[in-house]
Formats: sequence, structure tokens, C-alpha cells
Amino acid sequence: MARFTSFDGTELAYREVGDGVPLVVLAGGPGRASEYLGTLGGLEAHRRLFVLDNRGTGESDEPVDPFTYRRDMLVRDVEMLRRHLGLDVVDVLGHSAGAGIAMGYAADFPDRVGKLVLLTPALRSVGLSPEQSDWDAFLAARADEPWFEAATAALARNAAGDDSVENRVAASPLLYARWDERAQAHANAELGQWKYHVALGYNADGAFVPGVLRRALMDFGHPVLVYACGEDPISPVRRCAELAALFPDATLYVHEGVGHYPWVEDPGRVAEQVAAFLDA
Repeated sequence: MARFTSFDGTELAYREVGDGVPLVVLAGGPGRASEYLGTLGGLEAHRRLFVLDNRGTGESDEPVDPFTYRRDMLVRDVEMLRRHLGLDVVDVLGHSAGAGIAMGYAADFPDRVGKLVLLTPALRSVGLSPEQSDWDAFLAARADEPWFEAATAALARNAAGDDSVENRVAASPLLYARWDERAQAHANAELGQWKYHVALGYNADGAFVPGVLRRALMDFGHPVLVYACGEDPISPVRRCAELAALFPDATLYVHEGVGHYPWVEDPGRVAEQVAAFLDA
């Protein structure tokens, strides 16, 4: 993997794959190494991907100051990567919590963003997190699944304070539309990819000021794709529609029959739809 020095001297790593117009790709988790993204279903056939390991994850170094794990601070790493790559303007894709970073980058550096893709975005940063009614409807639709009892027990343990990666994986069937071998392998890989202290830092006090970010995004005039999935409890379609409505120039795409990691379950569709938006 290639490396660069960020604003505070922390050495960060990224992988470069594919050909064509550059696309910076930001991982979620938060706190998960970018390896879980793969190439987003073959998107490297359409774009030259620069996939960043957020600080403290994957091959990137740990910062001296854990304050810099905060979501709004990670925005600065994206800007330092852009400068390192020598690009005046760059298209940006963020998945899940990485979409929170991407939105922050669009707000703080709007003139440096060409197009913005928010793939099954985490919504806390704009005050649109799923409500209890969203979860109730989602869980009711999954209640007959053979894994349901074990997965919801893991959710209950998480609510009681169990933040272990093992417990995250135990709850992960809820994040896929089909709990098949491919989904299980993808979920189990998180055991070696996720770091609790990095996730804690991402969500630290002060990381989220939804009203400020929402107002900034209302002035972001570049094209935006909000990519929602029909079986995703993290980013419900109705909430993604509200997110898209914040932007002056946003397209909402709904991918039915897949969950929070759509490239795992329907890789060709993800690459096709994202590439079509970026190339339009």
C-alpha cells in the first residue's frame, strides 16, 4: 500500500487499484480497515480507486492524539490525501460511517469535491438516524429467520455495554439480506479488521453537530448520489430520501433485495449504478 503524511504527522495508507478518473473511497465501521470494501463490486473497471485506511485502521498508523479519531477530524485526512495525489478536484465515495466523513469533507471543502456518493450512509451526522419504529418494522420482517434469536440477543448485549468485535459479528446477519456463505465470510472478516478504540474516537463528544452540517450541505451544489438499500436497517430508505432532500442536486437510488453491504450480495449492480452516476 502507498503512504502519505497527514496534517499531524500521522502516516496513513491507501491502496490504488483500477484505471480512469480518480475516486477517493472512505471506509466505515467506524474503525474498520478498508479491506472490507474490496473494490465495491468491480468499480475498479470504471474508476481509479484510492481506498483510504482511516487513521488507526488497517495499514495506517495510530495517531499520537486520540482526539483526531473524531469524525470531523478525519475530514482533514481526506484533504491531505487529495493534496498528496495532486488533484485539484476529486470525486468522493463514502460507505456507512465513511459517508459521514465524506459529508463533512463536502461541507468543509466544497470546491475540492466533484461528485459525491453516499453509499448506505450512516445518518447520525445529519440527525437522521433510524428511529425505533424503523427498527421495529425491520425486525418484525426478519423474525422468522433461523438466526434471528441469536442476532437480536447480540443487539441486546450491545445495548447493555458489550462492544466486543465478537458481539458485533454475532449481530451482523441483520445487515445482509441473505445470510449465505459469502455474507458470513464478509462478516467474519471483521474479527481482524475492527478496532473498538478507533470507533469510540469517531463518535467522541463534539463529533456531531447536525444542524451545522445540514445547513452546509444545503449549499453544496455538486451532484450527489444517495445509494439506499431496501434491506438495510442502518440507512432506512425513508431516511435516505430525507438526506437526499437536503442537497440542491441529489439523486436517490434504491437497490432492493440487499442490505448494508450491497456489493457483497449484488456486486455488478453496485458498480454499474455508481459508475453510471459518476460518468453522467
